[in-house]
Amino acid sequence: MEVPRTLKAKLMLWSDVSYHNMEYIDQMQSIPELESALCRVLGVDLPEPRRGILLKLYVQTVLFCRKQSFRKEQTSTLLSIIKSIHEANIETPLNNLEQCLDYCNELLLCHCCHRPPFSVSFFSYQEANCILDYIHNSYLMHHELYKYFFAPQVQVDLPLTYSGMEKEESTASEKPGSSADNNNMESEAEPMISSGQQEVPTEQEESNGDDQNSQTRV
Repeated sequence: MEVPRTLKAKLMLWSDVSYHNMEYIDQMQSIPELESALCRVLGVDLPEPRRGILLKLYVQTVLFCRKQSFRKEQTSTLLSIIKSIHEANIETPLNNLEQCLDYCNELLLCHCCHRPPFSVSFFSYQEANCILDYIHNSYLMHHELYKYFFAPQVQVDLPLTYSGMEKEESTASEKPGSSADNNNMESEAEPMISSGQQEVPTEQEESNGDDQNSQTRV
């Protein structure tokens, strides 16, 4: 299982979406056409519902770029930034929101400060703030849902052993033997008791005996 790690930002210009692909995407106007184009360009080959969730994320990013009147290189860069943040989020089932936030900030700084070859100014600071708000509201606020659908699942199997269970089992196994010994002792004691018993005459038998003695005397 992957543990959260710190990621290093790099330039994303044309890394996932080339200029030719951006021309192809710009020709698509409807949502189904955009989904089909982005699925082919970004190589989204996932079963449902993950395929639909990821394509919706990319389509909304393209629509946001069109609303902001971004150029082709800006749209391509933002698509790669979104894709990279998503991959960083789902690489581990553990909570790595802090690492994703830092990675997002570094990616934006890498594309709004002109310090070649480490960074190139594709976005102004105002555009970068607008992009940061968009990423926060559209993805980072729902990072747990994306992690639930895309991150590898972890199953925990905990064997439990309670203290005192072994003693109870050993005591239960000894009980049948002890009861058998008690039964044997009782069966041996019964003949001894019966052999030592004497019959006690009843009151009627005693009265009959006295009558017979009196008749004999007469």
